[in-house]
Amino acid sequence: MKTLINLLFIICMLGSLQAQTGKGITTTTLSVNGNCGDCKKRIENAADIKGVKRCDWNEDTKVATLVFDSEKTDLSKIEKAIAAAGYETAHEKADAKAYKKLPDCCQYKTKACDKPNGK
Repeated sequence: MKTLINLLFIICMLGSLQAQTGKGITTTTLSVNGNCGDCKKRIENAADIKGVKRCDWNEDTKVATLVFDSEKTDLSKIEKAIAAAGYETAHEKADAKAYKKLPDCCQYKTKACDKPNGK
């Protein structure tokens, strides 16, 4: 019985591993300017385009960790989507109109966020 349970556990783990390392799945990081928790929400929402599985922007390091299907999108498209929301990336300038529409706290070029803990 113990052997059967161990065998089932191993089969489940292998299936899970295969799903995570599927064809075309890419994980990378990207520098994105921003200030606070509000920026985090906007950046992560902007990166939510077809093919992106996950985007997690770190407020302290100003780095987004991206997981995406390279058969459906690429880093350039993701960067353009983030820039269109008003946030500069490593290779794309922020859309000027979108940047001006950001709350004062999120205008990272001129102001630092004065919200406690960036929230």
